Amino acid sequence: MSQSLAAVARAMVARGKGILAADESFGTIEKRFKSINLESTEENRRAYRDMLFSTKGLGEYISGVILFDETLRQKSADGTPFPELLEKNGMIPGIKVDAGAKPLARCPGETVTEGLDGLAKRCQEYVQLGAKFAKWRAVIDIGPGIPSSTCIHTNAHALARYAAICQDNGLVPIVEPEVLMDGDHTIDRCEEVTLWVLEEVFEQLFKQRVVLEEMVLKPSMVISGKKCPQQASPREVAERTLQTLKRTVPAAVPGIAFLSGGQSDEIATEHLSLMNQLGGGPWALTFSYGRALQAPALKTWAGNAANVAAAQAALLHRARMNSLAAKGEYKPELEKKAA
Repeated sequence: MSQSLAAVARAMVARGKGILAADESFGTIEKRFKSINLESTEENRRAYRDMLFSTKGLGEYISGVILFDETLRQKSADGTPFPELLEKNGMIPGIKVDAGAKPLARCPGETVTEGLDGLAKRCQEYVQLGAKFAKWRAVIDIGPGIPSSTCIHTNAHALARYAAICQDNGLVPIVEPEVLMDGDHTIDRCEEVTLWVLEEVFEQLFKQRVVLEEMVLKPSMVISGKKCPQQASPREVAERTLQTLKRTVPAAVPGIAFLSGGQSDEIATEHLSLMNQLGGGPWALTFSYGRALQAPALKTWAGNAANVAAAQAALLHRARMNSLAAKGEYKPELEKKAA
């Protein structure tokens, strides 16, 4: 086991700290910018990320930041490379290495994440550029007749191959199997699929000889589908998610950093806090949110340099609320106090 990789993994899930996902692809960031009527140019993307990363005090609540390939190579307004700026502000730079979800042959309506070709070489370059960890997202959809065992197995196998290649080349892998919450499925169905996915993922990680102490798991929560008429209460989501993780995730994994997966900012925070109040598990339970951390800051910034300080205050507030949730100390009334 590499002491340095294990130390990075532990630092990523340090008490009261979580991971900021700022690795939006060109298509995703364009959608986000459209919501504030801003063109997605390289300079606008750079200025936006600069605003996020240079927020004073962010490193108190954020352990690391997942970057997109373009962002890893960009610089702050004062010429400091972003990975260096993050380290200076107490945060670990990371990189998204997958090439996105593509249609899975013979499985209509399902996808597999690509990007294993040439991954070892890319990992070596990313390490040279300052990255310390990586991320790969697999997407599992729930619908009539899906997911298929083919889809779950193929994605779990690719996640495990990616994780092994990262560890071999000096990066801590974030293993992200996301069960989408887009459908009309019940929380029962989500629990069943999440159990199945996590069992398969850890079986494949074992087969690919991935060192559990040197990785971080980034799962979705066990939650009702968005269109399900029967929405589970926050407490039920917390209880079912914890139960599912305890049944599938070995204690050797240092931490679990949840994705928000389309939940609103405050609901994602509340769910995490409830899990920690319920006693958590043998691993750290924290967050790795993108939109649920950035949304208020993006809206406040709106592409205007005059709004940078207010946007940074909005980001800092969400980071602080999630830091409290990672310690089980969040209360919804704290939102109103801050407002």
